[in-house]
Amino acid sequence: MIIPKTQEEIELMRESALIVSKTLGMIATEIKPGITTLQLDKLAETFIRDNGAVPGFLGLYGCPSTLLTSVNEQVVHGLPTNRPIEEGDIVSVDCGAIKNEYYGDHAYTFEIGEVAEDTRKLLKITKESLYEGIREFKIGNRVEDVGNAIQRYTEAHGYGVVRELVGHGLGKKMHEDPNMPNYGKRGKGKKFIEGMVVAIEPMINMGTKNIKTLKDGWTIVTRDGKPSAHFEHDVALVNGKPELLSTFAYVYQALGIESDEENEFRATPLVI
Repeated sequence: MIIPKTQEEIELMRESALIVSKTLGMIATEIKPGITTLQLDKLAETFIRDNGAVPGFLGLYGCPSTLLTSVNEQVVHGLPTNRPIEEGDIVSVDCGAIKNEYYGDHAYTFEIGEVAEDTRKLLKITKESLYEGIREFKIGNRVEDVGNAIQRYTEAHGYGVVRELVGHGLGKKMHEDPNMPNYGKRGKGKKFIEGMVVAIEPMINMGTKNIKTLKDGWTIVTRDGKPSAHFEHDVALVNGKPELLSTFAYVYQALGIESDEENEFRATPLVI
C-alpha cells in the first residue's frame, strides 16, 4: 500500500534527504586515489551523526556499514573495504540517513581522476536517464511510465538495464510501496498519488543487464565485468508534479561543477 505524506512530513523527509546530500558533498572532497572506501565509510558515519541524524543503512537487514560503495563493475551494495581507490575508477556511493524518524536515501557515482571516455559517457547517460524518469513521476501517470522512460533512454545507447534491483517508496521505512523498476511498459503499474515519496535510482550497465552476487552476500557485480553506473534522488509528488528532496548541488560545489539540471524540479531555488 502506498503511504502518502503530508506537506509537513515531506519537509521532514527533505531534512533527511539533505543530510545525505551534504554527506555526499563531503565525500566528494575526500574521494581520490589512495583513499579506501572503508575510510570514507568512517567519515560518513561521523558526519551524519554530527549533523543530528543516524546512519540509515548501518544495521538495516544486517548491513555492516554506513555507505555502500560500488567500484567499477560493482553495480550496487558494495561493502567498504581496505582496497585503495585508483585513478580511473568509478565509485557509486549510496548513503542513507534517518532524522525525525524519516529516511533519506541518495546515491552518486564519482569519477576518480581521468576516466575512460566510454565510462564517462555511461555515467552521463545514466544520470540523464534519472531525470528522464523523474519527469514521468506526476499525477496521471503510473509506475512503469518512469521505468519505461529510463529504459528507452539508456537502451538507445546500447546499455543494459538491471532488472533484479529497483527503486522504491520511502518514508519511515527505507523500502515502502511501490517498487520503482527502471524498465517497463507505459500505462502499467500502480497510479501515482499526491504526497507519495519515492527513491528513483537507475542502475545501468555498459554491457549485459545480467548481474550476480559475490560471496560476501552483498556486493552485486555485472556478469560480463563491464562498468556499471548508479544515481539516485528522493522525489515527492507535490501539486501533481515531481519535487526533488535531495540534491547533487553539494557534490557539484565540491567538484567545481556548474549545473542547472535540478531547477525544473524545485518550487523554490535551493540555497546551499
